[in-house]
Amino acid sequence: MTAGRSGAPPRPRLLVATRSRHKLAELRDLLHLGRAELVDLDDVGIADDVEETGATFAANAALKARFYARRSGLPTIADDSGLEVDALGGGPGVRTRRYAGERATDAENNAKLLAALAGLPPDRRGARYRCVLALALPARGGPRGGLPVTLTRGTFEGRIGTAPRGTNGFGYDPIFEPAGESPGGATVGEWPPERKQAVSHRARAARRMAPILEGHGF
Repeated sequence: MTAGRSGAPPRPRLLVATRSRHKLAELRDLLHLGRAELVDLDDVGIADDVEETGATFAANAALKARFYARRSGLPTIADDSGLEVDALGGGPGVRTRRYAGERATDAENNAKLLAALAGLPPDRRGARYRCVLALALPARGGPRGGLPVTLTRGTFEGRIGTAPRGTNGFGYDPIFEPAGESPGGATVGEWPPERKQAVSHRARAARRMAPILEGHGF
């Protein structure tokens, strides 16, 4: 815990299982937790990376939450999210970040996806972002070391455009057209951040997680 100002009670620390300052800042904004101090893996000096071997977003989120909660001894929230494209049978799915290779850039992933969908009309370019947030509380571990996990989910429907547009957001945002946009309309990369945060998959999952965290004193 971090000492409070002028004798105020210390703020409980909540570990976000990421090294991305962008994701940490986004979750801080989305969760609106008045009492907690959100920290990331670098803040607490954890250099280890857990292998994401789950076949689903939920499995990977739970795996990360449990691993880092045990490692840190802190209540931990983990995010696993990605893109499902109908024409790819739900891919890239859990390989969203690694779609074009283990060290692929966002631009490389976008280029590979656009090439895979080349020539398809808008009604065959349906896609959605999915997010699962997992919360693990070390203090609630069972006698055999098992850690229960609480999950919340969010979905953001849309389609894949035909070319990147916009510089806001990250990942596939420059080629993702939300369902409310007409084909060829604005991508999330062209939306202001506050508009995305109102309706994104992570925002929806966070809105469901926030009261759970508040109930645990965060």
